[in-house]
Amino acid sequence: MSQGDASQYRIRPATNADGPAVQAIVFAALKEHGLTPEPAGTDRDLFDLERHYFEQGGRFDVIEDASGKVVGSVGLFLIDTQQLELRKMYLAPQARGKGRGRRLLEHAVAYARAAGRRRLVLETQSNLKAAIALYTRYGFKRTNAEIHTKRCDQIYELIL
Repeated sequence: MSQGDASQYRIRPATNADGPAVQAIVFAALKEHGLTPEPAGTDRDLFDLERHYFEQGGRFDVIEDASGKVVGSVGLFLIDTQQLELRKMYLAPQARGKGRGRRLLEHAVAYARAAGRRRLVLETQSNLKAAIALYTRYGFKRTNAEIHTKRCDQIYELIL
């Protein structure tokens, strides 16, 4: 990513006020890939980001474009003292293909390491080919661990 491009966005902690923008991005991306949003189930965390992430010892961040519009998200859900789960990492279509996904992933991994975690896990769906390619390029390895999310069919881990 060029230095000029980096000045065109910023990553910051989300608040509940960002919820509607994040929901729109996540739900649109799910539908784009043939997946069904679950506002009363798997996606209920998007309706109270502060309670589901920050108050539980995790983190949820958004990425904004130069105008301050939220164009992406990444969540880190605390599993235990050794591991976090990467969740809800999505970008709006206009923000894709510009290195922002890689930057969000680097940001999440740096946070996990700084927090002293040893493992980062994520559940995904095989339809999300670009995301899976990004994760594997970054060093995530597919595992046979139990998958907890109904719409997911793969689980990956990164040992930190």
